[in-house]
Amino acid sequence: MKFYLSKIQKIINKNIEFFLLFSLIIFAGMSTQIYNLNKEKTLRNLIALTDNIYFQKNLEHLIDNLKPKYKTITHLVTRGENFNSILKNYNISNQDINIINSSLSKIQLSNKLKINQIIKFTIDQSKNNEIIYLTYPVSKTKKIELKRNFKENTFLKKEIVTNLTKKIVVKEGRIVHSLYKTAENLKIPINLIVEFARIYGFQVDFQRDIRKNDSFQVMYEIFEDDNKKLYETGNIIFADLILKNQNNALYFFKDKKNEGHYDVNGKSVKKALMKTPINGARLSSSFGMRKHPIDGFNKMHRGTDFAAPKGTPIMASGDGVIVRARWCGGGGNCIKIKHNSTYSTVYAHMHKFANGMKVGRRVKQGQVIGYVGSTGKSTGPHLHYEVIENGKKINSQTLKLPSGKILKGKNRKLFEVERIKMDVLKSELILGLK
Repeated sequence: MKFYLSKIQKIINKNIEFFLLFSLIIFAGMSTQIYNLNKEKTLRNLIALTDNIYFQKNLEHLIDNLKPKYKTITHLVTRGENFNSILKNYNISNQDINIINSSLSKIQLSNKLKINQIIKFTIDQSKNNEIIYLTYPVSKTKKIELKRNFKENTFLKKEIVTNLTKKIVVKEGRIVHSLYKTAENLKIPINLIVEFARIYGFQVDFQRDIRKNDSFQVMYEIFEDDNKKLYETGNIIFADLILKNQNNALYFFKDKKNEGHYDVNGKSVKKALMKTPINGARLSSSFGMRKHPIDGFNKMHRGTDFAAPKGTPIMASGDGVIVRARWCGGGGNCIKIKHNSTYSTVYAHMHKFANGMKVGRRVKQGQVIGYVGSTGKSTGPHLHYEVIENGKKINSQTLKLPSGKILKGKNRKLFEVERIKMDVLKSELILGLK
């Protein structure tokens, strides 16, 4: 026996490297087998754990706790929405909606939601989106606040009124690139820039009449809240567009029968149609024969094209009723307005219509009806504008329209008093005396 052991020992000693390698291979194989067995067992245990109803409930609880308990939602009202539909879209329960409607019943009877109003509410995500706080707009300066009374499951109601202070602001600037850019640099609110263009749109072609280094003055109303923050804007009460060193001053005047802007002689600037229904545009193609940019042959161009950036507001050039608001083939999205028995206007290639623009809708002069686009047969963003007189398309840029009315008698005297007051106020504000 000893002989055999001694012989084996000698063989091992002579082949020690081979035996070590062989032992290592056997160890590795056994280790891998053990690992695989344990891996399968671990996987089976993990699957069994995830199928366990108690584990699932604990996991759901953990995920719920990771979400913030409260979430505040600010909703901007759009066309066609009502209060109930808005709340349902955020998965608010019918029970909560009924309780809130009960708290707002008297208000809702006399106040319907308007486009761009804001409803703000806070929900408890851990309690089926239960509302704990809500504000409902009544007007621009008044809203209703509802806070949940958890004990009685009702809402405590409070009326919040924003106190506004009227302030008169004067801005003046020299036009370097464009009226719009200069006014924007002076931080004049955009809606007032559009209004300024509307006022002068009756007598000024903003593409051809304005030159570099022309200037302007504008005096307007703003309303600030208690924190001196701009809440809303009011009227432009004075404006002057100085073209080639010539003043074109306009004053706002209002009484029971008259409201609008008048020149120094008490003559209204309002005419039947505006000369240019778009601000900051470039006249890119005038009325007359031309080679069509897409069709490639000469044909009569029975309108005026104004090149402008996509999205630039387009205004109704006069009071009237919309008789067409749809796709017009080569004209793309277009609107046609009937102003009276004599005049109609067409606005084509729009990117989109303004809210509420549809057949039968009555619009006011200067009201935004759509936005510049390049729909239909168009090589780039522009407005194709047509004026139709007694059924015939005419050149809008050479159209001679009757001037506005002139204030007389008592109204003229009242206007003169107001005009002098505005001139004095403007001078005091410019000099810093007010």
